[in-house]
Parts: sequence; C-alpha cells; structure tokens
Amino acid sequence: MSIDLEALYIDLHRHPELSFQETRTAGIAASHLRELGLEVHEGIGVTGVIGVLENGSGPVVWLRADMDALPVKEETGLAYASTATGIDPDGNTVSVMHACGHDMHVTAMIGAVERLVAERGAWRGTLVVVIQPAEEYGSGARAMLDDGALARFPRPDVVLGQHVTPLPAGVIGVRPGPQMSASDGIQVVMHGRGGHGSRPHSTIDPVVMAAATVMRLQTVVSREVDPHDLAVVTVGSIHAGTKNNIIPADATLQLSLRYPDEQLRDKVLAKVERIVRAEAMASGAEREPEITTLHTLPATINDADATARAVAAFQTAFGPDAVIDPGLFTGSEDVSWFARDAGVPLVFWFWGGADPAAYAQAIANDTVDRDIPTNHSPFYAPVIHPTIDVGVTALAVAARAFLGAAGTVSR
Repeated sequence: MSIDLEALYIDLHRHPELSFQETRTAGIAASHLRELGLEVHEGIGVTGVIGVLENGSGPVVWLRADMDALPVKEETGLAYASTATGIDPDGNTVSVMHACGHDMHVTAMIGAVERLVAERGAWRGTLVVVIQPAEEYGSGARAMLDDGALARFPRPDVVLGQHVTPLPAGVIGVRPGPQMSASDGIQVVMHGRGGHGSRPHSTIDPVVMAAATVMRLQTVVSREVDPHDLAVVTVGSIHAGTKNNIIPADATLQLSLRYPDEQLRDKVLAKVERIVRAEAMASGAEREPEITTLHTLPATINDADATARAVAAFQTAFGPDAVIDPGLFTGSEDVSWFARDAGVPLVFWFWGGADPAAYAQAIANDTVDRDIPTNHSPFYAPVIHPTIDVGVTALAVAARAFLGAAGTVSR
C-alpha cells in the first residue's frame, strides 16, 4: 500500500514545529522510513533522523531534507493552514508556520524513498536519508555532524538536496558553482547612557545611535561594493527601550549579511564593523559597541561534474525546457556542511511550487514580486500538485543518477 503523500503534506503543514523542537515531525518521518524497510536512527543532533538502506555494493548517496518551521503567523487562508504556536528560544509564545516549505521537503523525501525502495532491483549501493533539524537556525547540519553522523553511518560519495521555491511548479532550477550565498548573522549592541526623556542632553541616546547606524549601513552595498559583485546587508531586528519617556541605555541590532565568496565576506564584514564603531564614536558613546557573530554559513557550491550528471537526469525526467539556471540565490543554507566535512561533491537544486497559471499572469503583469509569495512570507504555500510529484521524481532520479546500476559489483 502506497503512502498518501498529500495527506502527509497536509498533516505536516498543520503541525509545524520550531527548530530543534521537531519531535512530532521527526517521529512521523522515522515511522515512514521504518515502514519502508530502512534502518532508522533518531535523536541525531537533538531531533535529526537518519535512515540507511543498504542494497548491495555500490556508491553511498546521502539525500537530505530539512524539517523545521518558522515563527510566522500563517495568513494563506488555506483550509489546512497552521494555527500552531510554539515557544521561541527567548521563552516567548509565537505563531508557527511552514513558511519555507520544509513540510514539502519531508513529504517529497518520503515519496522518493518509497520509489527507490520499489525500484531497488534496478540499482545498487547505499541510500542514507537525512532528515535534518534547525536549518532555519543555520545549525542543524552542524549539530548532526557534531553528533557523529559521518562516523556512525556510511560516508557519502555525494550529497544531494532540494528546496521548494516560488518558481512555477514543474520547473527545476540548478546551476554548477555557487548556488546560494554565504551568510553571517551579526548582533550589535550599542551602548549609550540612559535617562529621562525630558532631559536628552544628559544622556547618550542609543536609539539615535542605532538609527544612524541602520541608515549608514545601507551604503555598504550601494557605495562600497563593486556593482558587478553581489552582496546584501539587512538589518532585520532592532530593539531598544521600554517606555516612551525613558531613553534606554542600550540598543540591539541584528544583521543578515550575504555574499558569494570568502573574499567579499571579509570586505563586507570589515565595512560593517567600521560603520558601527564610527557611529558609536560620533554619538559620543563611552563604551565600544559589542559585535557578535550569531551564525556563519558557507556558500552552497555545486560540484560541476556532479551537477551535469543530475541535470542530465532531470532533463530526461522532465524535458530540457523544464530545467533552468536560476542564477545565484542570495538565501543561504547549511546543507553544504555535510559535503564539506565529508570532502565529497554536493548537488543542491530548487523546484517550483507556484501555481503555473498565476505565475504566468504575474509575469505578464510584471507583478511577480507582489503577487507570488516567497519563502518566509505568511502567505507562502506551494500548490500541492504537481509540486509533490515533481519533488519526489527529482530526488529519486537524482539519486538513481549516482547509485550503481543493477549487476555492478564495485564502487
């Protein structure tokens, strides 16, 4: 009896879980993998799941899907929309939503494994299925590796993964070389001197200091990065004060920085630090600002030869016109840690989840940015079909492209 993937997806979408809290999702994934005959291990890197299927002598292929959700209140209006809440790392109760499509990732993975199990007479090798926590923190892959994933399970010859995006459903986007940006999460605490709102002259106002810093940071990309290069500097969070008539002592900024390579990373980080310290000095701050790295993610770089092999498989499965080069995505991923630590090729691709008719209309109206919700939006939800079907096929045919053919006896 085949797994009802639509029902699985709807269930996962209704019950999202925050990073490192994905116990229900992990349990469901583990249960399905066991039903399919895999040797399953749970609790890897807190909540991660690894399933192993040995099918004769041959290559070891790791397939990876992430499973965590985001602290976002869903506004899709879908009948199966999430109403879930969770507790964030600061102890706050927050709405939770699969606003990045990780529920679709897990669903497609289970479907692909089911297909590969059914086709096991046609291939040889070892399949290692990685259901990863906490991609949204940028730390789930690292947690699984630090928990001994490479030492405890068959080491990969290649790592494969995919991500659903607002491309039209049916489209596969993949390119050799840099596929997603490197990124850093930075926290800046700017120190002022608090006091009464009626006596600003007796204070050093960190709110004004922070505001000036936010505005000046906009010039890093617009005025200090070569227009031929790609970089992003975003201030995603700013917090200061508790009351309208109190000038606080501190202001905290959280930044997201993105770049395609290490050379540009070093330049952007240096420019950001210079501006932060200079604005603090210009405001008369009596203490240096504190600059802390919250996370660092490497660029997601696809191996050229392995990508060519995967592209050939995709073109055979979906047709040449369905496989595109989407360009460099400025989003970031932690999937590459698996391949980097193992010293093996990575192929990571995107598959579309947007309604093709709606996407075509938005293209015609030049309103894609307005009318097609993106990942992390409260309105983001891929269409169920053909998104599930394409995701299952993409992962299965990519795996088959690297697994040995039936009758082979060596790697």
